[in-house]
Amino acid sequence: MQQHATITEATFIHEANQRSARPRGRPIHRMLVSFSVAYFAAALVTDLAYWQMPDVMWERFSIWLIAAGLVMAGLATIAYVIDLAGRRRIDRPAWPRMVGYGLAVLLALTNAFVHSRDGYTAVVPTGLTLSALVVVVLVLTALVASALTNRHRFGV
Repeated sequence: MQQHATITEATFIHEANQRSARPRGRPIHRMLVSFSVAYFAAALVTDLAYWQMPDVMWERFSIWLIAAGLVMAGLATIAYVIDLAGRRRIDRPAWPRMVGYGLAVLLALTNAFVHSRDGYTAVVPTGLTLSALVVVVLVLTALVASALTNRHRFGV
């Protein structure tokens, strides 16, 4: 018992028009930003661990996590430019995310230079403070951007 399906030309064209009008999935840069945020948050955790038990391992973890976060931030920036050039749908307004994320990346870059120093003072108190500031800026950026996006979406 075989069933045969007939595909008409009009159905095929209609599906092709639907695919081109509606972008699929999230923009690539949003996914990459999530990785860098996770790396920066993990760096704060390892800085707190180093503060409580000064073992060099925690300091090394911190600098590697900060460096990985900066690399992912660079890739996210490149992906953002590609998404803009490809006219992908980007949540509006985008400026709070750009400003907040840019500030967090500059703080993380400063934090990488602070962590590159030698000894306990590379992390406590300056490196720990910078790691905490990066996470606070990222959380505030997410909250503000979410509030603006939802207000813009619902017209409140």
